[in-house]
Amino acid sequence: MKKQFLQWLGAALVAMAVLPAPSWAATGYTQTKYPIILVHGLFGFDKIGPVEYFYGIPEALSADGAQVYVAEVSAANSTEVRGEQLLTYVKQVLAATGASKVNLIGHSHGGPTIRYVASVAPQLVASVSSVAGPNKGAAVADIVRGVVAPGSFTQAVLGSVVNGFTTLIDVLSGGGNPQNSVAALDSLTTAGMAKFNLAHPEGVPATACGEGDYQVGGVYYFSWSGGQPLTNVLDPSDASMGLLSLAYGGAKSDGLVSSCGSHLGRVIRDNYGMNHLDEVNQVLGLVNIFETNPKTVYRQQANRLKGLGL
Repeated sequence: MKKQFLQWLGAALVAMAVLPAPSWAATGYTQTKYPIILVHGLFGFDKIGPVEYFYGIPEALSADGAQVYVAEVSAANSTEVRGEQLLTYVKQVLAATGASKVNLIGHSHGGPTIRYVASVAPQLVASVSSVAGPNKGAAVADIVRGVVAPGSFTQAVLGSVVNGFTTLIDVLSGGGNPQNSVAALDSLTTAGMAKFNLAHPEGVPATACGEGDYQVGGVYYFSWSGGQPLTNVLDPSDASMGLLSLAYGGAKSDGLVSSCGSHLGRVIRDNYGMNHLDEVNQVLGLVNIFETNPKTVYRQQANRLKGLGL
């Protein structure tokens, strides 16, 4: 028995030595031509202590050659304000690296935020990848706006509380950006996104659940999202994702953004077994073990961009 085991082990080691490494592990797999900038969503940050918003994703991308930067914009503000903050950051990255363009990847409200930059400064952007971006608005935001009337006492109180919370996030992550939770809410409603899409239509599908233009003004547009609110019984955030998904009345969503509403440009997938937090490998990597790991999905996208010469 022992002899047979040693023979099997020897054969396995030989096979590992002679067989080529899988393509995803190859050196340069994620080495895009242009730097990659990751952009967080609502209530987001770049890093607070050891906790990253894009948990482990920058390291996974840079492991095989990508130049990766993580932007920090207001945790809560309008898409346009966040977009102008990101535009400033993009110019800083270009100045530091000598690159002529960047690849932008934005999660949640980061999706419309990167779209803004690509719309107003397409010459600086090679690609836009929207990860669960509420590109047609979010039903959850509509519900909140329906309960909290504009100009009401409730809005004033809740706005003050949320602004305090997002200011704390900003301070803990070392930022110094203004917070405006009411402006963020209005940006994320169906009406708010419809208005934004009129001004910045690039890549937006003409139909409810279709694809948009793959390339506009020299910028490539992509999107992907999850479609499963409950994914890991050990994840403390799953219960809230499941509850929030009720806002979509049974339509496929990741808990916060509908799958069809996330579509932009070329749709990679809208049905990953991921919820809204899984898409950035949260909470702390507690994701669906029966689905492709989120870090792998980002690596695959970097390789896709590399293949396009971006």
